[in-house]
Amino acid sequence: MTNYESDLLRLMNDRGYIHQLTDADGLDQLATKTIIPGYVGFDATATSLHVGNLVQIMLLRRLQQAGHKPIVVMGGGTTKVGDPSGKDEVRKLLDNDGINANIASIKSSFERFLTFGDGPTDAIMVNNADWLDSLEYIPFLRDVGRHFTINRMLTFDSVKLRLDREQPLTFLEFNYMILQAYDFLELSRQHACRLQLGGSDQWGNIVNGIELGRRIDGAELYGLTTPLITKADGSKMGKSVDGAIWLNEDRLSPYDYWQFWRNTDDRDVGKFMRLFTDIDLAEIARLEALEGADINEAKKILADAATAMAHGTEAANKAAITAQKTFEQGQSGGDLPVLEVADEQISMLNALVSIGFCASKGEAKRMIAGGGARLDDEPVQDAGTMIAIRDTDIKISAGKKKHGLLRRAA
Repeated sequence: MTNYESDLLRLMNDRGYIHQLTDADGLDQLATKTIIPGYVGFDATATSLHVGNLVQIMLLRRLQQAGHKPIVVMGGGTTKVGDPSGKDEVRKLLDNDGINANIASIKSSFERFLTFGDGPTDAIMVNNADWLDSLEYIPFLRDVGRHFTINRMLTFDSVKLRLDREQPLTFLEFNYMILQAYDFLELSRQHACRLQLGGSDQWGNIVNGIELGRRIDGAELYGLTTPLITKADGSKMGKSVDGAIWLNEDRLSPYDYWQFWRNTDDRDVGKFMRLFTDIDLAEIARLEALEGADINEAKKILADAATAMAHGTEAANKAAITAQKTFEQGQSGGDLPVLEVADEQISMLNALVSIGFCASKGEAKRMIAGGGARLDDEPVQDAGTMIAIRDTDIKISAGKKKHGLLRRAA
């Protein structure tokens, strides 16, 4: 079904978010009649979410834009177990302090994308530890566990992947899908939540929650998943050659975030605009049709819009100006990372490591040997190079995308 009546499913469909729906007609009709609370769960395995999580955040944004209520579920409880979906090995388990610190750090990301408050369509944030931590094992097994069969659980991709590859799947992780299903039941009871959204790898978990709600409470619940978001080269969204593209500014600067979007493959420009920005669909159609050098202007528009959403308009403008000065005018942009040097000189190896461009001196040596290290745009060929610090900034570069400044300490 693609001729949706509701603003919600039309918006989701037109921008490319829909992969699977449990009951398209039922959800479509419900969305025309009432405000639907819908949720996405986020486990707190790191201090920041990354671009790989962004499509799920955008699902909640679209839900709110269509006049419905987003529920952000922080996995304070499920993080203690670990989601086996898409994983080949057991996650490192975190303690309560680590999980709570991660949740506190992650929270700020959502405030850029969603409007929180007490209104009927305002977003709320909840922590599933509030109900999971107080569960008693035997009553939970008796009341909830009896609705799950091992036969069926073994057919889910998250389980089959690990077993087919003969990778260990702990009993702890095996329980994850039951706990996620129970989340949907509790959210239905506490917040009248009717919809769970997630990536395609969560389909089995979502269906479990819908069936559990129907069996125990007779609730009519729905699920929607997105397609796997990959780049044109087939690589997974959210990763770059330099690692994860974090959403928190303390993990990745707005300038580097802007650069990630600016370096989008020509073939992905339209898709990423639809998924990750609020740019009008007609304008996207015009921009993605550009060819040759003109498509670079579309990429800048994508980078501006995506960065403004995650970090604010001012940060996006600064990043764009810095990029223009650095790449187009040959100047040193004011938003580049700066390494202040107290001594009269510093080795090239130490400079590359200290500014964060290389993780070790060994990596820095390989960067130099490969011709990727430069000072003031001139290649550095000797790993033993010493840099004399002067009163004016020295531009240091690693590869085509990493640029910074060496500056005499005040």
